[in-house]
Amino acid sequence: MATLKLTDYRATITWLGTVPDDAEGIRSVPRTALSLGFSGPEGEAHSGLTRASCVRVTSQYPEGTEIANVRQLSIVSAEEVAAIAAEMEIEHFDPAWLGATMVVEGIPDFTHLPPSSRLQGPDRACVVIDMENLPCIYPAKEVNKDLPGVGPRFKPAAAGRRGVTAWVEYPGTLKLGDELRLFVPAQRGWQPAD
Repeated sequence: MATLKLTDYRATITWLGTVPDDAEGIRSVPRTALSLGFSGPEGEAHSGLTRASCVRVTSQYPEGTEIANVRQLSIVSAEEVAAIAAEMEIEHFDPAWLGATMVVEGIPDFTHLPPSSRLQGPDRACVVIDMENLPCIYPAKEVNKDLPGVGPRFKPAAAGRRGVTAWVEYPGTLKLGDELRLFVPAQRGWQPAD
């Protein structure tokens, strides 16, 4: 019995990018294709099989502890990025400001996909959703570089819309326009007893 089930939802890749290893901020550089290895996208600052732990896991490890890298990619939805722009009262929100690896279109409530969901491309390249990527100050800094004074609007506008982090389960190539199939865990939601 399969523990993952294929859904009827499909996502189209509308934007791809990488954050260069020598970047001073988190701004992505647009790409037309990504070559994914087990370490993540080639030439990406967030790639690697391991990473230094950050503030998100300080309740488990001291900051800087070497841990498995489940944050190789940052994926956002076109629909949620448009909602961020509308709430910030700007015409367009550049996904590069987010340090995004991929923008997809077609999956509702994308930021809240269940952890362990999969997005699989035409050549079987597959990424596993780790969890929601919470808004932080770094995109606000990138926004301010292009729209001075607007950056502080980012965090409240991006709450619940910042997308997800993911890691590579199966290597391959993803290209602009590719359609991704969505698989979700075939299990009920967690219901702890009180």
